[in-house]
Amino acid sequence: MKTVRPDGIVVAIDGPSGAGKSTIARLLAERLGYVQVDTGAMYRAAALLLSRAGIDLGNIEAVGRYCHNNMDIRLESNSGSRVVLANGMDVTDQIRSPEMSLLTSRVSSLKPVREALLKSQQNMGRRGGVVLEGRDIGTVVFPDAEMKFYLIASVEERARRRCEELNRKGQPVTLAETITDVIQRDRQDSERDIAPLRQADDAVPIDSSDLSIEDVLEAMTTLSRNKIEAVSARL
Repeated sequence: MKTVRPDGIVVAIDGPSGAGKSTIARLLAERLGYVQVDTGAMYRAAALLLSRAGIDLGNIEAVGRYCHNNMDIRLESNSGSRVVLANGMDVTDQIRSPEMSLLTSRVSSLKPVREALLKSQQNMGRRGGVVLEGRDIGTVVFPDAEMKFYLIASVEERARRRCEELNRKGQPVTLAETITDVIQRDRQDSERDIAPLRQADDAVPIDSSDLSIEDVLEAMTTLSRNKIEAVSARL
């Protein structure tokens, strides 16, 4: 029996790093009048907190204690902009460095971290009316999501986008370095034991390599609205 959500459907967008999930999720949420939940930002914030606290990631008990007792991660809006708060601190910019990207892939494979954030993510989306993006939304967080997308792009294109983003923010990285980081991140995300990156069987694949943001957004908007209408008609 399908879950009846009072505020709408759950839209899940999964895919590898740099595929454009955050941008598309934000714009799609605006088009649908939904709330965006950036789960990747939550894991980045967890990685930052664990790093600053000096927690040994090899000590699972210590990681678990910290997640249970000392970690508070929230997503809020401030004048139309998304803000990531970690233990009350605005870490929106700090969590986007290349080093934090690689650390996040390792941290997100730890069971205590996933358990702690999973509950928060499910609570955010349980009423529906949300667009969630990450690596395991359609497979683990909301396997019963009414609309699932799997957004991909070539390694070269994802690295180019990431390199340009970091350079705009004053972080001098080369395209070659970024390609190496993207490949390493893909390997870590796909080979981890817990909730590895993979396409859900019922997800719609979209390759954004040669598509504009508007092209991708238009396709997702049409499919999502059709699904919303179909679900409403069954109620």
